[in-house]
Amino acid sequence: MDVLTDNWSVYGEGFLGTVELTVYSSLLALVLGFLMASFRVAPVRALRAFGTVWVTVLRNTPLTLLFFAVLLGLPRFGLVLPFQVFAVLALGCYTSAFICEALRSGINTVPAGQGEAARSLGMTFGQTLGSIVLPQAFRTVIPPVGSTLIALAKNSAIAGAFSVTELLGTYRTLNELGYSIIWTFIWIALGYLIITLTISLLFHVLERRLGVAR
Repeated sequence: MDVLTDNWSVYGEGFLGTVELTVYSSLLALVLGFLMASFRVAPVRALRAFGTVWVTVLRNTPLTLLFFAVLLGLPRFGLVLPFQVFAVLALGCYTSAFICEALRSGINTVPAGQGEAARSLGMTFGQTLGSIVLPQAFRTVIPPVGSTLIALAKNSAIAGAFSVTELLGTYRTLNELGYSIIWTFIWIALGYLIITLTISLLFHVLERRLGVAR
C-alpha cells in the first residue's frame, strides 16, 4: 500500500489524465463515427468515397504511427496545440473509424422499406437518417460501441510516450523513486480496471434500457 499512499497525488494526476483523454476522445470518436457512417450510406458518391477512405486509412494505420503523425507532424505545418489536444485528436480519429463500421452494421439491420416509406412521405435523406434509421441502428450496436470505447481507454496509454499526463506514465516517476515495479503496475492496472468497468456498466445500463430485446 505504501506505493499508493505515498504517491497518491502522482496516481491521482495520472488517473485524471487518462479519464480526461478517454472522455474527450470518446466524444470526438462518437461525433466523427456518426458523421462517417452517414457519409458511407449517403446517396452522394463523393461523400461515400470520403467515408470509405477515412475508414480504410485509419483502420489500417497503427495507432502509434498516427500519434507520431499528429503530435510531431502537425506542428511542422504551423498547427501548435497542447500535446493533450493532439492526443485527443489521434485517439478520437482512430477510434471513429471503428465506431463508423459498428454504426454502419447497425444501419444495415434496419429494413430498407422504412427508408423507402420515409422518402415516399417527402422526407429528405438527412431527416430519414437522423429520425428513423440511426436511432434504430444505435439500439443494435450499443455493445460493440461500448467495447470500442473500452479499447480507446486502454489505447490512451500510448499518449504517455508523447509527454501527455496519463496513468501508465506514472510508473516512470515511481520507478525513479525506487518503488517496487510490481506494485506500481498493480495499482496502475487497478486504475484502468476502474475506468473500463465504469464504461462497461454505463453501456450495460444503456443496453438494458434501449437495446433490442433478443
